[in-house]
Amino acid sequence: MGIVKIDDQLHEEVRRASAVMCRSINAQAEFWMKIGMLAEANPTRSFNEIVRFQLEGAQVRLAETLAA
Repeated sequence: MGIVKIDDQLHEEVRRASAVMCRSINAQAEFWMKIGMLAEANPTRSFNEIVRFQLEGAQVRLAETLAA
């Protein structure tokens, strides 16, 4: 674990997003860093695909898609 220095404006965006997503500020920043790292490693994958693969890897059972 360590300290990461980020711009004050970015910190404010993380704080706002964390409130919406019901995460701590640190958890929100960690989520964005992890997704960003995975997106760089998998440039042809969409955000939704990356999240779905992570959930499947954690053996989270995904709900069926809702019909409109």
